[in-house]
Amino acid sequence: AAPAQMTVPWLQFQVDASCLRLHVHAQPNAKTTGVVGLHGGALKVRIAAPATDDKANLALLVWLAAVLDLPRSTLRLKSGATSRRKVIEILPASPAVAARAAALAD
Repeated sequence: AAPAQMTVPWLQFQVDASCLRLHVHAQPNAKTTGVVGLHGGALKVRIAAPATDDKANLALLVWLAAVLDLPRSTLRLKSGATSRRKVIEILPASPAVAARAAALAD
């Protein structure tokens, strides 16, 4: 049986709520988009988009949807729209999605 929840500092998954939350430290204006490791309890992601007009936020959500193989509509920016620190909420999420997300830090 799958665990009722999976929690690491930057990822919280609640099976009963089918809810996955990712804590991300975003670095906009990068040459390419991708994970560069962990930073202060968050997944550090470089984003190849400027931090203006919500472009970096949108690019982050589109990239995450692609790498997690999810429809873009399942991801939303829960907090941090104007900050480098962001919380992304994925609903619905399965244990397989949580495992794919956890593998991003490897």
